Amino acid sequence: MSTLATFVLSPDHVYPGHPEEPARLSQVRTDRAGVNWVEAKPALPEEIARVHAKELIQSIKLVCEREPGIIDYAPTYVTSSSYDDSLIAAGGTLDVTRKVMVGEASNGFAIVRPPGHHAEPQRSMGFCIFNNIAIAAQDALERGAQRVLIVDYDAHHGNGTQAYAWGNERVAYLSTHQEHIYPGSGTIEDAPHARGRIVDVPLPERSGDAAFALITARLIVPFIQKFQPALLLVSAGFDSHWSDPLTTLGLSTGGFLSLSQKLVELAGEWCKGRVVFVLEGGYNPGNVARGVDAVFAALAGSAASFEADPSPYREPQIEARVESIRKFHNF
Repeated sequence: MSTLATFVLSPDHVYPGHPEEPARLSQVRTDRAGVNWVEAKPALPEEIARVHAKELIQSIKLVCEREPGIIDYAPTYVTSSSYDDSLIAAGGTLDVTRKVMVGEASNGFAIVRPPGHHAEPQRSMGFCIFNNIAIAAQDALERGAQRVLIVDYDAHHGNGTQAYAWGNERVAYLSTHQEHIYPGSGTIEDAPHARGRIVDVPLPERSGDAAFALITARLIVPFIQKFQPALLLVSAGFDSHWSDPLTTLGLSTGGFLSLSQKLVELAGEWCKGRVVFVLEGGYNPGNVARGVDAVFAALAGSAASFEADPSPYREPQIEARVESIRKFHNF
């Protein structure tokens, strides 16, 4: 079996001067051996409603019928096509996840926009309309998966995905993110009621390849071993790259490769290989394209061919912080 992927550009979901634009994906290659591409179809409103309030869904539909505009302070925008584009982004993520769950593909990658991990059950925010990965997680649970674990390595805390997982004991969530930036959530003790199930890893500026290797070994590995999910979903945000224009973390493309390889390996150990990556942020088109290359290389178990781009910045020491998080969650 091959890797299954979908590509949703949403070319009409665009706002003048906004960084979340179709050009983000302009360098992503879709001519890949061993990848089966499927055309995304819109999710049904009732599938969106498994995660989001019906009132939110209706309000987004109505606001998109008006002139393009800003709907929250991030700023998040909509155009006349954004409701339909968001249904297609969610639908593509659903389709890939469903096919991986039933064994029609080894693993998958939903390269979609608008992104989703900031969208909360009651509101759209943070460039996100509907929460693609949460919708896919809930669908997997309703189709028989006992437990789903989501790892989010976007530079911003996935407050929307955390809100979805908040009271659902069959969903686990781990987010690595830069501290003190949008949306301001994601402190170590953000979810004290869900120790060992909702794990927030706020990071200082320039935390990069070494930091993520440490996080993987001391937090991600024991987290997955403890929760034992049937499906691993990954919010792949390439704004964690050291040269992203909106953030100041420190991952390189090689760092994305190592992290993605380990997640694929862990899915093989605990989820029968079932892992689906879903695109979130990343605002340098070259970084996004190389990050996508790294994920596909990890999914295929093949060597990646891209030029090394190590961070020129010194990394902070995060050992004490990782140890405090480990103890907080009893890993």
